[in-house]
Amino acid sequence: MIQRLKLRLFAHSWTSDWNHGNAHFLRGLAYELVKLGHDVRCYEEINSWSLCNLMKEGPATARTAIDLFWETFPGLDVRFFDPRINFRQFAREELRGADIVLLHEWNDPEVVNTILSLKSTLRFRVLFHDTHHRAYTNPQELLRFDLKRFDGVLAFGEALRRIYQKAFEVKRVWTFHEAADTAHFVPFQSSPTTDVIWVGNWGDEERTRELEEFLLRPAAALNGPKVAVHGVRYPDSAQAKLADAGIEYRGYLPNLSTPHAYAASVITLHVPRRFYANGLSGIPTIRVFEALACGIPLLCAPWTDTDGLFRPGEDYLCVEDGKVMEAEIRRLLHDDEARQQMASSGLETIRRRHTCAHRALQLLEICEELGR
Repeated sequence: MIQRLKLRLFAHSWTSDWNHGNAHFLRGLAYELVKLGHDVRCYEEINSWSLCNLMKEGPATARTAIDLFWETFPGLDVRFFDPRINFRQFAREELRGADIVLLHEWNDPEVVNTILSLKSTLRFRVLFHDTHHRAYTNPQELLRFDLKRFDGVLAFGEALRRIYQKAFEVKRVWTFHEAADTAHFVPFQSSPTTDVIWVGNWGDEERTRELEEFLLRPAAALNGPKVAVHGVRYPDSAQAKLADAGIEYRGYLPNLSTPHAYAASVITLHVPRRFYANGLSGIPTIRVFEALACGIPLLCAPWTDTDGLFRPGEDYLCVEDGKVMEAEIRRLLHDDEARQQMASSGLETIRRRHTCAHRALQLLEICEELGR
């Protein structure tokens, strides 16, 4: 049994998940580490980009989302810092006595490099946690971090792990997939009010073409079933396309409310950003884990599970083009048995292999390896 560890986790934001899908997994991971009896502190920058944009949704919406976070995770010790005001002193005081410091990739490089500069004096180990595609699409961005000073890297897919080993020459890299927070993402009983739901953000033009083929066109052709979308960063032009396709745009949804949104829907879709469908295949992103954990049938745009996480065709169904997506939506909406079978299979795989509790144990094994 590993000793009680003092773990210090730095992330862009814990309190806000606005366009911040990484918060979903990080919250669940920290929650499970606390349950296992470890001393966990979570840090976020004051006035983070995600939190500032959440506030722009309106005071009532922001307060609801933030209150939901605190009500769901009362045991998390979240501490705030201002990187412009004595951050080095703040970090020195907070990290004294720490065993492991986990730095997520969406932290300011100056914050990260300041912490790295303290590790030899304070004698803690530092892990870098990467859950993005920049190492593949914009590697120069990662060179702003002093990668050679990390004790290791946690990469959320095997393809990303290889990039760190081969391109960045990092010696110790572990494949550390995201997972579902099954303490909070569970199936709920509800009478469906929506036929097809997609939860995801439009921004950055990284899947516009894919959304048009696998969401907009099938919805327009269905011309009957109720299709809805939750997400942020939809420009007026995107919202107009949704309306033209007969899709109801519902805006921002606090992630912790997603299980209830899934429960009120019959089917959900997964439309990966194109980088996860080609060069970084094998990385499903958090929405796949969460949807399956909520027991809703999942249809996917083209994506290859090269890491062998799931059972394609059983846990979810991958379609080759928009026409097939339309046909499968029609079929599943009228086949209760097929939907139930798929939902049960996906849920079983999540509970057996892909929960935040599983990842917490994996992280502790990595920490033990570092200690050796």
